[in-house]
Amino acid sequence: MNIPGEENNKNTWHRSFILELERTGITYQLLSSILSHTLQLTEHLAISLIDIQTPYLPDQLVHEQALFLQNKIKLVYLWEDVWLTKPQQVMARVQSLLGINKRIHGRKTQVKRISKPVADQFLNHNHLQGAVSARYKYGLILQEELVAVATFSALRKMNFAENYKSAELIRFAVKAGYSVTGGLSKLIAGFKEDLEPQDIMTYADRDWSAGDAYHRLGFQQTGILEPQYFVLTENLQRYIIKDSLDNGAEKVFNTGSLKFILKF
Repeated sequence: MNIPGEENNKNTWHRSFILELERTGITYQLLSSILSHTLQLTEHLAISLIDIQTPYLPDQLVHEQALFLQNKIKLVYLWEDVWLTKPQQVMARVQSLLGINKRIHGRKTQVKRISKPVADQFLNHNHLQGAVSARYKYGLILQEELVAVATFSALRKMNFAENYKSAELIRFAVKAGYSVTGGLSKLIAGFKEDLEPQDIMTYADRDWSAGDAYHRLGFQQTGILEPQYFVLTENLQRYIIKDSLDNGAEKVFNTGSLKFILKF
């Protein structure tokens, strides 16, 4: 398997990302860090470029994030395979973190149930992890244009209380280049009105998020999931594996996830 993580290609993908930052008008400076290729974009945001053939271990990356957080800096990990397969989605996420998107007021949008093909197409274009299976799909419509999508699981009965139902927020994405003020809150409200769950749970990918948006909506953090390993296919698609044992395939990992619950 020819991985674009060998020396020449590694430098190429680093340059490609930096050139895209410059093309977008985003300034940066190189940081002194145990991690090579760490760029500080603002006082409170930095991005480390992580090669497929990285020498680092998950615990090292988690520790480095914690050190940055002590200095009130969010440290994002951009993996080589993610940049090579989803460059437009990466840049949209970076712009969102920087707050330089065009803003749409959620009150100007309408919540509607949407079909699986419509939701999948939107998520594959606008979410870093693409679309996955979900029971319920909701969209925000602005002047007949789909500007945000949230997908949810089926309701699950919980054993600790009679008639207690929970659901999972599986995906949320906004159209690239835009931010919808109050958009996620409005989508959750639409789902809650239709299905009447007692709570909604979700996860934040620690490579990119500390769950700030969920905290603002009243979610409570209830757990931390351990780093997850993935096998890379020939076209750099990720598939979950149970551990990091060598099975002959190229592997990458994340820094785990944070679990959140919103109770009604």
